[in-house]
Amino acid sequence: MSIQEKIVKAYTETRRILRLSRKPKTTEFNETAKITGLGMILIGLLGFIVLLISQLIRGV
Repeated sequence: MSIQEKIVKAYTETRRILRLSRKPKTTEFNETAKITGLGMILIGLLGFIVLLISQLIRGV
C-alpha cells in the first residue's frame, strides 16, 4: 500500500468517524466530568497512600 493510499484511507476513516460523532448534551458532559474528576482524585489518593507507606517502611 502506497503512502497516498494510506493517506486517503485515513482521511475516509476520519470523515466517517466525524459524521457519526455528535456534541454531548450538558447532562452527559457533566456526568463524564464528574466521573473523570473522581477517578483522578482516587488515583491521586492511592499514590499518596503508597508514598506514605513507602516512607513509613524506610523510617524517614
